[in-house]
Amino acid sequence: MIAIIDYQMGNLRSVQKAFERVGHAAEITADPQALVRADRVVLPGVGAFADAIGELRRRDLVGPIRDVVEAGKPFLGICLGLQLLFEVSYEDGQHRGLGILSGEVRRFEVPPQYKVPHMGWNRVTFRRRAPIFAGIDDGAHFYFVHSYYVVPRDASVVDGEASYPEPFCATVWRENLFATQFHPEKSQVAGLRVLKNFAELRP
Repeated sequence: MIAIIDYQMGNLRSVQKAFERVGHAAEITADPQALVRADRVVLPGVGAFADAIGELRRRDLVGPIRDVVEAGKPFLGICLGLQLLFEVSYEDGQHRGLGILSGEVRRFEVPPQYKVPHMGWNRVTFRRRAPIFAGIDDGAHFYFVHSYYVVPRDASVVDGEASYPEPFCATVWRENLFATQFHPEKSQVAGLRVLKNFAELRP
């Protein structure tokens, strides 16, 4: 079973429907025990970092998230779900994240001709190639909507990069842990392939 973490942040139903389109059922749940029982877990999200981490703590989901990752089950973070994995975010102050990955979340500082948030289609080039990107061309386009980006302390977890205009981390991969700054559920064929690959990983 694929569990999609419900903490009232983002387009949970869109993620669920995208999994259904590639032939895999997914359950939206806020039950900590359901996360622990799941075969694989997805942490999506749209919105403010402080509100999101606050909701995860209020719903007692922080421990189960860490348990799932430590147990070696496939885990996928999407957009804000990527950023929450890190130690600290500087969005509207300084806020402590899950700390599963070392590093921080920073706001884009870009030339005047670039708008923030970074919104729209962008190429992703792969440093390595996580299993969730099997069958996807290097330089494939994915859909982004974000004002902040992650800066991992350990560069080896960076799996793919995009540019706006400077390169930034677009995907991370460490063992069973995968996360994307872009939205695979909004990225048409390539994005659906990512979700299908994730759903069919061997735990």
